Amino acid sequence: MKAVRFHEVGGPEVLQYGEIDKPVPAAGQVRLRVAASAFNAADNGMRAGFLPIPLALPHVPGYDVSGTVDAVGDGVDGFVIGDAVIGFLPMGEDGGAAEYVVTPAEALVAAPISVPLTDAAALPSVALTARQALFDDGGLEAGQRVLIVGGGGVVGKYAIALAKRAGAYVIATASPRSADAVRAAGADEVIDRTEADVLGSVSEPVDLLLNLAPIEPAEFTALVSLVRSGGVVVSTTAWMPAPDDAARNVRSVVVYVRSDVEQLAELVSLVDSGDLHLEVTRRIPLTDLQALHAEAAEGRIAGKVIVIP
Repeated sequence: MKAVRFHEVGGPEVLQYGEIDKPVPAAGQVRLRVAASAFNAADNGMRAGFLPIPLALPHVPGYDVSGTVDAVGDGVDGFVIGDAVIGFLPMGEDGGAAEYVVTPAEALVAAPISVPLTDAAALPSVALTARQALFDDGGLEAGQRVLIVGGGGVVGKYAIALAKRAGAYVIATASPRSADAVRAAGADEVIDRTEADVLGSVSEPVDLLLNLAPIEPAEFTALVSLVRSGGVVVSTTAWMPAPDDAARNVRSVVVYVRSDVEQLAELVSLVDSGDLHLEVTRRIPLTDLQALHAEAAEGRIAGKVIVIP
């Protein structure tokens, strides 16, 4: 089968496209014929060696995947050949940048039926990040106020939609380019991050500050003053700690997304009900994955890119 993998960490040039053996599912595993995998920033960090995630080399990237069950290992219940599924695969094991991938059956859920199966690969880890940041780490409840810094990104728009659905009042920062999409996702207030002073634009304290943007530490620390006493600061910026304010009992949490099939199945149902809008910005062939990593190494990739074998 065709796949992209790397034998050592390094620049985008370590990614090699070629023929490798088709994997065979062990007990508790299924094999998928891959419809698509999704590119995530962590794929770039893992390939470059920046993220402390143990990898068995050579490694096939692409831990978000959609596909069709092609073979079933011993002891697997709940899936049969032909099932359309999506999953957030174990990050240290081979991913979906290939024609086939094997994965623990427990990482998979039925794919949404309202979108193409290829596009469904864009959902798992980013939507789980938004959900876990808001509710597992942030404890967001109906009637609370949340400030989302970086609302124009993919995770940001999922977070806005999920927070609004939960009955929260949502304030989000965004660029003029993404402001309309942020409003469409459900934000009650949109702050133009290119023009407005965020500190001066938030009129009342918030219960939760969710940071999804690579802001400067000093700016992040200043924003904590917007959080009410006893509130929460949550951040996805794993490369720097999230500031807190112990004097006012404001705690902080850095999000490390985890696979959770119950949560993922819930998110799939929200896509099918129209409560979540699945975002796919670009679709590229597997042969272009090295070029995409080169683009990511030069700066952030806008939107969500899926990779089709």
